[in-house]
Amino acid sequence: MSSVELDHITIRFGDFVAVDNCNLTINSGEFFSFLGPSGCGKTTILRAVSGFNEPTEGTVRIGGKDMRGSGPNKRPTALIFQNLALFPLMSVADNIAFGLEVAGIKYNERRRRAEELLNLIALPGQGDKMVSELSGGQRQRVAIARALAVEPEVLLLDEPLSALDLKLRQHMRTELRSIQQRVGITFIYITHDQGEALTMSDRIAVMSAGIVQQVGNGSDIYNNPATAFVASFVGENNAFHGKVSRVEDGFAVVDTSFGPMRGINNRGLTEGDEAYVFIRPEAMRPAKPGDTTEDTTFETEALKEEFEGSFLHVFLRSENEEKPYKMALVNDADVARQKLGAPLRVTFDPKRAVALPVGELADE
Repeated sequence: MSSVELDHITIRFGDFVAVDNCNLTINSGEFFSFLGPSGCGKTTILRAVSGFNEPTEGTVRIGGKDMRGSGPNKRPTALIFQNLALFPLMSVADNIAFGLEVAGIKYNERRRRAEELLNLIALPGQGDKMVSELSGGQRQRVAIARALAVEPEVLLLDEPLSALDLKLRQHMRTELRSIQQRVGITFIYITHDQGEALTMSDRIAVMSAGIVQQVGNGSDIYNNPATAFVASFVGENNAFHGKVSRVEDGFAVVDTSFGPMRGINNRGLTEGDEAYVFIRPEAMRPAKPGDTTEDTTFETEALKEEFEGSFLHVFLRSENEEKPYKMALVNDADVARQKLGAPLRVTFDPKRAVALPVGELADE
């Protein structure tokens, strides 16, 4: 196992800055994900770790060793591509053992290692099958086994689940995490899918436009976003815009077009600052007669509802009719349907609302 240190990495292509001063350490044995939209720089970082890109500035260290000048074949890494790149004319076992064959390992040892890995990925006895005879999830596992066969210290995965259907992706999240925990090596995972990152990762780096916006575990990223981009990109969130009218007891009260709203102030907002209060749909509910606190309730109206089994989603009037706010009510069998078009008073828990400086919001 090895740690990976990205020491103030900047990568430019001409005048374009693909990665801007990325500085973080991925711990040995950690499942670490880079999460962000297309074009944010996450794959460029992966290629810098694997040796396909050299940083313009900064240093990549693996296990404490400077990797500058070391090509992909000289690094203790293995890379799983988005399209898996399995060889269709080879058997499953030969696919897994291909890297060992290139390294000059004898056939019997290659076959033994392939069988060990087939057991690891829950495909025992499948070595003589052709790749075309496997399901999408099985091919995914074979690609993982092929990468593990060369015993890398760091396994790099570039959106490997993106081509799978939803149910298979959800199943493979569990499979990947289980395999990583069994082998214990460092996994660096690239994805734009928040569910993948939150489900599997020990820690996540959220990126936008080449900049790492926040690093933390899934709970930190979701519940305590550091920037407006993170708050709006990771999960659903309602952003209420305004100016801070007062700061007290760790909270900021922001005057919005829906009235004053209170949220946790972990970013040093002061009176007069332009800010957003982010309130997740599940933190909202229809107000009851006893809910009278001015800065935790607001008036709107229900525009439409969508029933999704475990949740009733209620869309609420906002400043932008194309982007209504959203409230998610747990279906506890007594969930009340709202009268559409009628005034509705909504309340929220200020401990589940976050006040943040105005900044870039994620695109829908």
